[in-house]
Amino acid sequence: MGVSLVKVVVRDGNITKALQVFKKKVFKSGHLEELKDRREYTKPTTERRLEREKAKRKNHIMVQKEKMIKKLGT
Repeated sequence: MGVSLVKVVVRDGNITKALQVFKKKVFKSGHLEELKDRREYTKPTTERRLEREKAKRKNHIMVQKEKMIKKLGT
């Protein structure tokens, strides 16, 4: 995995716009998420447990949405 640098050109001295673009690019590139993940070590079993819990929450939300659609449709 190579290092991808985020670069932004400041046009017409508009630093605020350049900062907005920079923040958007950093967020989309995933640098902040990776930095947060690397702050402390998490054991592989903990990562798997967190992924399972996240999947359960996501599935629960999907089920609730489907119930709401069925309820509104009838």
